[in-house]
Amino acid sequence: MGFMGDKATLLESERFVPVQGPGDIVGDQAVAPEAAPEPIAGSVTNTIAEAVADAGAGVGDRLGDETEAETETEARHRRAAERGDIASMSILGSLLLRRGDLDGAEPYLRAATSAGDRAAANNLGVLLHQRGYADEAAGWWRIAAVAGSAAAAHALGRHYRERGDEPAAEYWLRQSAESGHALGAYALADLLEHRSDVGAERWMRTAAEQGHREAAYRLARALERRAAEVGGLQLLRDALAGAGPLGGPATGTRLRGAAAGGGRADGAAPAEEDRAVTGSRPAAAGGGTAAALLAEAEQWYRQAAARGHRRGALRLGTLLEERGELKEAGRWYLTSAKDGEAKAACALGFLLRDAGDEESAAMWWLRAAQDGDGNAANALGALHAERGETQTAERWYRAAMDAGDVNGAYNLGLLCAEQGRTAHAEQWYRRAAYAGHREAANALAVLLLQGGDAAGAGPWFSKAAEAGSVDAAFNLGILHASRDEDREALEWYERAAAAGHVEAALQVGIALVRDGDEQGAERHLRYAAGGGSAEAAFRLGALLDSRKSPYDVVRLGEAVTRKTECEEWYERAAQQGHRRAQVRAGMLAAARGDVTDAAYWYRAAAEGGSRNGAFNLGLLLSHEGSEAEAALWWTRAAEAGHGRAALRLALLCARRGDLVDGKRWCARAVELGPPEVAERAARLRDALQQELSA
Repeated sequence: MGFMGDKATLLESERFVPVQGPGDIVGDQAVAPEAAPEPIAGSVTNTIAEAVADAGAGVGDRLGDETEAETETEARHRRAAERGDIASMSILGSLLLRRGDLDGAEPYLRAATSAGDRAAANNLGVLLHQRGYADEAAGWWRIAAVAGSAAAAHALGRHYRERGDEPAAEYWLRQSAESGHALGAYALADLLEHRSDVGAERWMRTAAEQGHREAAYRLARALERRAAEVGGLQLLRDALAGAGPLGGPATGTRLRGAAAGGGRADGAAPAEEDRAVTGSRPAAAGGGTAAALLAEAEQWYRQAAARGHRRGALRLGTLLEERGELKEAGRWYLTSAKDGEAKAACALGFLLRDAGDEESAAMWWLRAAQDGDGNAANALGALHAERGETQTAERWYRAAMDAGDVNGAYNLGLLCAEQGRTAHAEQWYRRAAYAGHREAANALAVLLLQGGDAAGAGPWFSKAAEAGSVDAAFNLGILHASRDEDREALEWYERAAAAGHVEAALQVGIALVRDGDEQGAERHLRYAAGGGSAEAAFRLGALLDSRKSPYDVVRLGEAVTRKTECEEWYERAAQQGHRRAQVRAGMLAAARGDVTDAAYWYRAAAEGGSRNGAFNLGLLLSHEGSEAEAALWWTRAAEAGHGRAALRLALLCARRGDLVDGKRWCARAVELGPPEVAERAARLRDALQQELSA
């Protein structure tokens, strides 16, 4: 059976016949460490051309020198072998074996093996294995292993594992690993990890410390995943300790999904499904803090990347990008992309796009998409869609879908929805939703609901919400609320709010105010207001305002300059254009004696269409002596249905002697109310009627 990683099959030469300089003895001698890639200087964009230009420099000269040296070494060992030198026979056999000359290598290896050379016995096993004589190869490996060859013990262990004899495999791999053989330690760790043995990490670490790049990479992956587990447990402890149910960024708005702005593939490459060391020890059993684990993981990623591990370079770039170190992240993405890692090319494209270089980003996305990366194809589709090139965008979204990326179908649905092609949008949403795309399920439900099919929308909202879509949970709350199913609606609102949905937190806060739970309501309203909800800021201000004690009431003539917390929340909502908050901010400013602020907020509300703002602005202007302008604002308020403004206009007309208009405004005030205003307006109207009749 094969193993994941750089050494994928038994026949790869680096396992038993390391690709070293000519004349190196194969098997027992340590493999020289691989050279680390040179650091890449300068910006990501400038480095690309330089790296490509330097890539072929000096290759011809090196190949010529190496070929000449190898020929000379082979001739020297051939002469010595003909004189009966055992070591030269072994080395010459290994040289011929590496070249692929099995017939030429076999006599020298057999002769050296007969003389007791264990490296020759190991390499003879390799030769026989390549010819298909696995059992005979195992016999020679056993001879070499018993003689102390760690490489042969490793090969024998792999032989037994491929035949399903795990106890024998573990025995020989352990012999190899304990002899200091990096490949043996790695293979042993892989075997133990397959069985979820707690000793797997020890040997994976041993192999990594000896320079095995795949071991370093897998060890880093294990540490990174453990860090995520530790971080998750810490969040759970915080929640259980009363840190509050709300967390995470705001994720959506009302009935989001069907007409969202493009639904583009916009982010780093998705997490890889690589195998890592598991079962090493429980995450909560003292494995270190999440930060410490991540720091150690980064060091192992660096080691793997420096030794040419392209996925290690990709993961290192991802960690650096998450930390904001974009320049170094770009260097490692570039290193990995140049080594053929499509995900790194895609991630590099996003980095360049965010830096404003769309053309270079498109180049790397194209390269990644041509290598089968669906995320890059989605990014190209988004780029062309933003440029209005919908046909090209559709072609790339289809390419993403063909590459197995379900986001392609979802993005096709979004593209069709933007174009008004509802039937096609529903088709693509369904395809993505059936494939398990939760946001596609949410978008499909929104589309059905907008088309009047509430019964069809419900199951899709539920499916998306159960799969973890925060927007779907919020939308499901809206759906239940529309059916007067308040308890079910609150449950879904609370679920979305716990995941950080701002508007869901607002709805929970409103429900808790209604139920009398002011403490819980305040917590949710504060979260929603802090997340940018103007309505939540207004309602939080109103909640705090309602708690004022009688001692907080401003007495007539008393100077107050300090703003209360409720006024600050009113002002935050007012700054976002909330008209009722603007009126309340104006009232509190007026109560403090700040006429300038009061006029500012009243005017903002009035110009935004608030009849209360217009009425209060009129009162303020009248008090300041601007009765003519006050009448204009009262007129606007009265025409918008404000009864008190109509009564004020009637009184103003009566003072001026304009009895006809006064009577008209009285009638309007009686019509609009409230009752006490209607009563006063009726008395004034009767008095004006008597004046007119006199």
